[in-house]
Amino acid sequence: MKSLFYGRSGKWIRRGALILLDMAFVFLAVYCSMLLRFDGHITKMQYGYTMRWMPAIIAVYAICSVAGGVYDMMWRYAGGPEFFRLAMVYGASCLITLLLNTVINWHISRPVLVMTAIIMLILVVSSRFIWRWLRGAFTRDGKKRQTRILIVGAGEGGAYAVRICQQNRANFGTPVAFVDDNPMKRHMRVSGIPVCGTVDDIPEIVKQKSIDEIIVAVPGTHGERLTEIISLCKSTRCRTRILSDPNDVDRAGKATAFRELNTSDFLSRAEVALDMDMIRGYLTDQVVMVTGGGGSIGSEICRQIMRFGPKKLLVFDIYENCAYELECELRQRYGNDCPVAVLIGSIRDRKRLDEVFEAWKPSVVFHAAAHKHVPLMEISPGEAVKNNVFGTLNLLESASRHGVKRFVQLSTDKAVNPTNVMGATKRITEMLLQAFARHTDMKCMAVRFGNVLGSHGSVIPLFEAQIRKGGPVTLTHPDITRYFMTIPEAAQLVLQAGGLAQSGAIYVLDMGEPVKIIDLARKLIRFYGYEPGVDMEITIIGLRPGEKLYEELMMDRESAGVTRTAHDKIFVAPPLDFNEEAFQRQLDVLKAAADRDDDQAIVEGLMDIVKTYHPNRDMLAG
Repeated sequence: MKSLFYGRSGKWIRRGALILLDMAFVFLAVYCSMLLRFDGHITKMQYGYTMRWMPAIIAVYAICSVAGGVYDMMWRYAGGPEFFRLAMVYGASCLITLLLNTVINWHISRPVLVMTAIIMLILVVSSRFIWRWLRGAFTRDGKKRQTRILIVGAGEGGAYAVRICQQNRANFGTPVAFVDDNPMKRHMRVSGIPVCGTVDDIPEIVKQKSIDEIIVAVPGTHGERLTEIISLCKSTRCRTRILSDPNDVDRAGKATAFRELNTSDFLSRAEVALDMDMIRGYLTDQVVMVTGGGGSIGSEICRQIMRFGPKKLLVFDIYENCAYELECELRQRYGNDCPVAVLIGSIRDRKRLDEVFEAWKPSVVFHAAAHKHVPLMEISPGEAVKNNVFGTLNLLESASRHGVKRFVQLSTDKAVNPTNVMGATKRITEMLLQAFARHTDMKCMAVRFGNVLGSHGSVIPLFEAQIRKGGPVTLTHPDITRYFMTIPEAAQLVLQAGGLAQSGAIYVLDMGEPVKIIDLARKLIRFYGYEPGVDMEITIIGLRPGEKLYEELMMDRESAGVTRTAHDKIFVAPPLDFNEEAFQRQLDVLKAAADRDDDQAIVEGLMDIVKTYHPNRDMLAG
């Protein structure tokens, strides 16, 4: 029966049934209007005139309804726009019947015709919404208990969340209560749902109302306050989700109203304020290339770039799987004809780089391709040098030969006083960048920041995997600290720094206060509903090769000359002088050592170039 009503042929059955119902409503609306107009005493003459022209009135309403698209509306998802359209349709029907009443001389009271339109609107809207309520009130078997939902935030976000749930109760459940910290909203109702208390009352309301799920719908809240709200929700052991950004699209390209919480939510900070005009000025209608574009940070840079309408976005990566997934995501969001091209290749391949630059002629390059995993690069220093140092050199040379206007290199706080190979190689790339800035017209700049939450190989995914397996959570040292920012925040600030365009500059991002990793581990354990030291152990395993207790964003010599930029979260470290002829000779020695995979010679070559590099004794011993 359901397939008959909702199948392909059922569309016309449904329309026909609704038209017949609405014709009956027209008759009822006219009769009610006459009763109201004549105080319940309808004369035979007036009744006769009205019934004589009743088919014409019904025809007018039917024609206007079909022409106005009333029977194309999906009332399951109806809201204000649908109500407004219905009002316009019945307003037009009223005007036409009034005109015919005058021209043809129907002898029907004009107030009757006006009230008919009003009553018709009430009857149709009521019938549709009653049907929607009845349809949502029962599940398929009529017995399944609906998920009971508590919504945090009784503002616009909360009202939107209620509307989504009410339109599809079978999938989302039934909202039964709000909490909101605004005392003026206490005991009031939003979309028919009561505001039962404040955020602090969540545990008590969960028990009183038998809540199964909590939806956090406070879009403007970030940082510590959002952390507090989420921690309180998670303490109830209820499933907790958060209202999605309507513009967000998941990997499959499907928009989701509510998403699962992630670590960025409870470690978030205030939203970054960007100078959109500055970024738009150098990205819109330009060919933009992102090396390492399929990686966690590179892919987010690509997503942010697409917001500014590039002429072409080139995703350059050696690993095709992630790049392909990113391409599918962008085409789902922006359409199959969106200006994205995935190019497979390595920055170590000079010929491939020249082919790409010659064919596509990018004017802006974001360089995010690098080997970044510290312990692995300690084991394979030659690969770190070949990729990070000489791959970057290849890219700089090819970019400058082919007229690239702006080159933005992603660097790291590990380049400051490095204790590991990866950090030393990134410091050399900063020096390469400054050398090219002095001798080419290409504007070259580096952006230095700390750890990025959720990026491949970072500590958060490791902790999450350990927690899912039941623990223990392993920590290298109880006092270790790191700077953190979210992937979107890092990507946005990289684009902003690129817009500042001070050639040779090393931009340093404001990472906030460093975070103790043991505190991060405890938060994450509680985030998953466990208690540190009770349900989940934290085990200290010792520092890994090349790892240090704390990171620095600037060297001592840089700190003295650091300057602010127009953006309050971006600073400029002063360029440090170095002998370029000696630097070139040192690079030649380093390349020869890397070509013959002489690890000890590589480490000594890095120390010769980066005077602040202090490797551990095992590296010096070979």
